[in-house]
Amino acid sequence: MMFRKILIANRGEIALRVICACKELGISTVAVYSEADRNSLHVRFADEAVCIGPARSTQSYLNIPHVISAAEITDVDAIHPGYGFLSENANFAEVCEASHITFIGPSPDLLRLMGEKEQARREMSALGLPIVPGSQGILADAETAAADAERIGYPVIVKASAGGGGRGMRVVRRPEELTAAWETARNEAQQAFGVPDVYLEKFIEHPRHIEFQVLGDRHGHVMHLGERECSIQRRHQKLVEESPSPAMDPKRREELGKKVVDALKTIGYTNAGTVEFLMDEDGSFYFIEMNARVQVEHPVTEMVTNVDLIKAQIRIAAGDQLADASGPVDFHGHSIECRINAEDPETFVPSAGRITTFQIPGGTGVRVDTAAHADAVIPPYYDSLIAKLIVRARDRSEAIARMRRALEMFVVEGIKTSIPLHQRIFADPDFAAGKFDTHFLERLGPVSSK
Repeated sequence: MMFRKILIANRGEIALRVICACKELGISTVAVYSEADRNSLHVRFADEAVCIGPARSTQSYLNIPHVISAAEITDVDAIHPGYGFLSENANFAEVCEASHITFIGPSPDLLRLMGEKEQARREMSALGLPIVPGSQGILADAETAAADAERIGYPVIVKASAGGGGRGMRVVRRPEELTAAWETARNEAQQAFGVPDVYLEKFIEHPRHIEFQVLGDRHGHVMHLGERECSIQRRHQKLVEESPSPAMDPKRREELGKKVVDALKTIGYTNAGTVEFLMDEDGSFYFIEMNARVQVEHPVTEMVTNVDLIKAQIRIAAGDQLADASGPVDFHGHSIECRINAEDPETFVPSAGRITTFQIPGGTGVRVDTAAHADAVIPPYYDSLIAKLIVRARDRSEAIARMRRALEMFVVEGIKTSIPLHQRIFADPDFAAGKFDTHFLERLGPVSSK
């Protein structure tokens, strides 16, 4: 049975995106907001809104008792967590269950499994997915790290087990650097995630970052919706995503996609998720992690498959079969997304403040997901993402041309944004040729060198 009312435990463009999906499904919505977001669009367009605390996310969007209280006061059936914040928090999912509120996402056990990166690596390896050579579990001490590094071979990378977004990660090229890197990564992991555990992997020098979008229902069905190329990154933070990947071909897609689906069927995966891989210079794939939630870059998959992933999440959580939740899957064309961040395009320093002009591009094949507008204030407390500019076209070359003109017609004044950096990326001949890896931005150089 479809839900009556859903609370969106998030803010910004993803909260607005979920509200749009709920409106089309005839579901009432409840927004939660911090004091800094009182005048935000997700508050305006939800049917109800509840303030859950001060500006700091630890006192509002990450405050589980406050979110649950808002859900109980407004008598909702379900909570959609979006991405970030509580979206992969197994404890939050458990509290939802105990409160008889459906958590729109995987089960707490699956969230826990995928949240422990080293445990997830072992599980996926046992289920047939290739993994990067690494340590046999969490590194107990620097001596264990040194022994594992010698066995694996330098360079290696120390990674936080509970990590993500590039935090708690250190590349080590020589044995004498390992102890300091191990200690630094542990400290960063403790500060960022509350867990100091780290593990070791072989460091691939020039990888591409490729991920598969998956959906699973509560009836044992799992499918993938193709791959996304996410190699254009800055410090492990994605800036440009596209589907399909220019490095893939139908045979590789079919082979790896089948392995992904078979593995997730075995563990009983439900709802949306993304299985992430590194591809080395030889074209070999290695599983690195799974994000058990919807991704920031989900629109590029929607554009090339004609599947509304947010509606599918809601329908799956309500008990629908996968085929009914997704509808027909029709792969066509090419889609690219640019993350427009409120930050200096050269130094990447966040740029909070009031937007004085906000003119989004339009036209054939252009989509903008945003909660920003003229006169909106971008607060300094949250992620710097203010908009996602997505294009779809017949092929990759047309998509690049469309993105270039859309970037030129995207006007934001009053704050600095990453638009000039994106324009430089899309003017680069190597990007146009699909010749890049995760170090592309390091070779591109600063925006000011145009």
